Amino acid sequence: MVLGLNALTEDQRRFVEGHLGAGKVVTDHSWGQTDTVVLEVASDRGRVIVKAAGPSNGHIAREIRVHRAWTAPWVASGRAARLLAADEELRVLITEYLPGELVEGTPAQEDPFTYEQAGRLIAAFHAQHSTVDPSWNDSLRGRVERFLAMPHRIDATIAERVRDELAGWPTGGATVVPTHGDWQPRNWLDDHLVLRIIDFGRADLRPPEEDLVRLGRQDFLRRPELEAAFLAGYGRDPREPGAWRRMNVAEAVGTAVWALHVGDEEFEAVGHAHLARLYPR
Repeated sequence: MVLGLNALTEDQRRFVEGHLGAGKVVTDHSWGQTDTVVLEVASDRGRVIVKAAGPSNGHIAREIRVHRAWTAPWVASGRAARLLAADEELRVLITEYLPGELVEGTPAQEDPFTYEQAGRLIAAFHAQHSTVDPSWNDSLRGRVERFLAMPHRIDATIAERVRDELAGWPTGGATVVPTHGDWQPRNWLDDHLVLRIIDFGRADLRPPEEDLVRLGRQDFLRRPELEAAFLAGYGRDPREPGAWRRMNVAEAVGTAVWALHVGDEEFEAVGHAHLARLYPR
């Protein structure tokens, strides 16, 4: 029996215990903003991470799929955890435990070498596959429209300017690659100057610019030399100006609305600040 799995359903606990044997939860790494549970477990198979969520949560299923399809190069170099067991229907997975300290809020977040590594790692991830999503641009517009239709506190003038801009966005497809989807210091581990990667719950096929948006609104904005280091690691600047603008608008709107929905006022303010930069008075 693995002690401390009370946050999991009975079926999820049975799955985890069937793969791990005896053990106990030593740390709960859950963010608490969604129903995703992230547990560090000391078990008969060593120290592992157990992630689980409810039936309406799509992040766990997405994470399982990306582990199976795209993380092998990072796993081989020790930069990402190996998937040990997973059940997409039950929304539960078990991975190896990765050593390291979260980069966010530590000196590593101010170190250009961290961003050079991040650029190099994500460039290799993007390079694994490329295809055309025939409805990507339509989906992006639809996402922003859905957020604007939800309750929000976006300034009315800015919201109207977003709607006016949406009318001119391109339709149809775009080239997409494997993306992490939340590429920023809170999902990087620093292990004595070796960067390791966690949390693939937002991974999907998207244009490569998507993996620079969150860095662009925070770390690159704060210190341009971090952006230069990242691009040096990446090998080029993958951002096409039109797509970059559209993805930033979508990110800013989504942040402001989603954060209000989950009650995170600090994160909501990030979205409003991003919108203010995109739509100056």
